[in-house]
Amino acid sequence: MGLDAKPLQVAHAYQMVSAELEARILDGRLRPGEQLPGEVEMASLFGVNRSTIREGIRKLETEGLVRRASPRKLVVSIPRSRDLATRSSRALRLLEVTFDELWTTAIATEPLAAELAARNADAEDIARLDANHARLTAATASAEAGAPDARGEIVALDTQFHSLVAAAGKNRALMLAREPVGFLLYSGMEALVPRLPQAPGRQVDAHAGMIEAIRAGDPARAGDWMRKHIRDFRRGYEMAGLPMDVPIAPLVPGGARPGAEPKA
Repeated sequence: MGLDAKPLQVAHAYQMVSAELEARILDGRLRPGEQLPGEVEMASLFGVNRSTIREGIRKLETEGLVRRASPRKLVVSIPRSRDLATRSSRALRLLEVTFDELWTTAIATEPLAAELAARNADAEDIARLDANHARLTAATASAEAGAPDARGEIVALDTQFHSLVAAAGKNRALMLAREPVGFLLYSGMEALVPRLPQAPGRQVDAHAGMIEAIRAGDPARAGDWMRKHIRDFRRGYEMAGLPMDVPIAPLVPGGARPGAEPKA
């Protein structure tokens, strides 16, 4: 017949249930906050048993498309941006992206995030940035005094700062696009600080300049500060003799290593 014999890949029933429910969520037939039918009713609707429904639901829960409002109540939900970024970050890790690839992306996205923050930040955004900067300043002083845990706190707060700037810009597409890159790129500070002790102090100054530009509603100045900050990061890597063409060890979701995430 001129055809190579290959086994057909048949989807499991729970995958078909999951795919159908996901399609209904994405096309708006099931809306965020809407309660799903019970297992018995869905089993009848799909013509499968309850265990199949449970497996399909478990897959959707993992993807953040449904959540349990109570043990017996399932509702449609919107995946958290942090969860989405974490999955993208894992993909970047599997691809073994390098510092250079991450930096090339960040030099385009981070100044844009700062410009949008200067246009759209509200009082709560500014307060969060100020609080982050106060903690970064304190952690930098602790590092200069030789505190052993300060370095991890500095890395976590730097990563958090960039996420706060992006959130202040109120552009969800940009927030989702830059977050996984930030998780990986800024964890490079962990290797940089011991080799370049002046780096945290320069970071404090750059963050202060960005915050003041955002507070003043000056997009051009905010973008310039961020651009200088990202370029300075690369120069620091070069001065420290760190490689640009190898993968960076990542932070955990939220911008911190296990046990090091700063408190809100």
